Amino acid sequence: MFPKVPDQHKPGKPLVPWGLGVIYVLFASIYIFLAYFLGVGKTTDGVSAPLTLAVCILFGGFMGMLDDWIDLKWRYKAFMPLITALPLMYFVLANPEMRTSISVPLFGTVQFGDAYIFIVVPLIVMVITNTINMLGGLNGLETVGPAIILIGLTVLSSSTFQILMIGPLIIWLILAFFNFQGKIFVGNTGSFAIGLTIASFAVLTDLKSSLLISVIPYVFNSILILSSVFFIRKKANVTFDGKKLVSDHRRSLVTLLTYRRPLTERQVVTIISLIIAVFTAIAVGVEIFSI
Repeated sequence: MFPKVPDQHKPGKPLVPWGLGVIYVLFASIYIFLAYFLGVGKTTDGVSAPLTLAVCILFGGFMGMLDDWIDLKWRYKAFMPLITALPLMYFVLANPEMRTSISVPLFGTVQFGDAYIFIVVPLIVMVITNTINMLGGLNGLETVGPAIILIGLTVLSSSTFQILMIGPLIIWLILAFFNFQGKIFVGNTGSFAIGLTIASFAVLTDLKSSLLISVIPYVFNSILILSSVFFIRKKANVTFDGKKLVSDHRRSLVTLLTYRRPLTERQVVTIISLIIAVFTAIAVGVEIFSI
C-alpha cells in the first residue's frame, strides 16, 4: 500500500514503508471530530477549540504530503505553515480571556497585546513546525522527540484538552514505536502534522512558555543547520560504516554528537530523546511551580 524507500543507516539498506504519517493525520482528525460531536471542548462565538486543532492537523498533513510528493524547496516550506496560523489567530481573537503575553524565565512576562495575535502566533506556528521537521533522518528521531513534548504539554493542560489529545497521542506513540524499531517512516506528512499539532495545542492551551522551553534542542539544531547553509554553504551529513554513524563536522545536533565519536543510530536517537526529555521536564517543572 505504502511506497518503500531504502533505510540509509541500516546494513544492506533494506526497504521500509514510507509516509505512514498519514495514518496519524486521519485517525487524529477523526478522533477530534468525534470528540467535538460528543461535546468535548467549548465553542466561543462560533469558534471551537477541537475543530481548530483538527484543521491545523489536517493542513499539516496536507503540507507534508505535498512535500513528500514534489519535494518543496525550503523557502516555500518555511512560510507555508503561516496559513495554518489563521484559525489559531481567529481563535485567540474570539477568546479575549486568553493571555496575549509570554512568561520568559529570567526575563519575566512580556506583554504583546494585539501583536500576539498577528505576529507571535504566526511565528510560533512557523518556527515550531519547521524546527521539528528539521530534526530527523534517523529511525525514531522524528517521532520520539515530538511525542515527549506532546506528553509534557498534555500533562499541563486542562482535563478537556487532555481528552482531546489522548487519541492523537496514542496513535503517534504507536507510530513512534515502529519508527524507532526501523519498520516504518512517517515522512514529512507525519513530521509536519505533529509539528503543527504541538504548535497549535500550545497556543490553544495557553502553554507557550512551556513550549518554548521544550523545543530548545530543536531550535539549537536548526540554528546549527541554517548557520552552516548560509555562512559556509555546506549541509550536515553523517557517514555510516555499516555499524555506526560518525561525522567530521558539527553542523547539526546529530553531527555534533557523532563528531569524531562513532555511535550507533539507536544511541544517537536515545541521547537526543533524553535531551528533549530533560528540557520538557524543566518546562513542566517551571509551569507547575509558577502557578
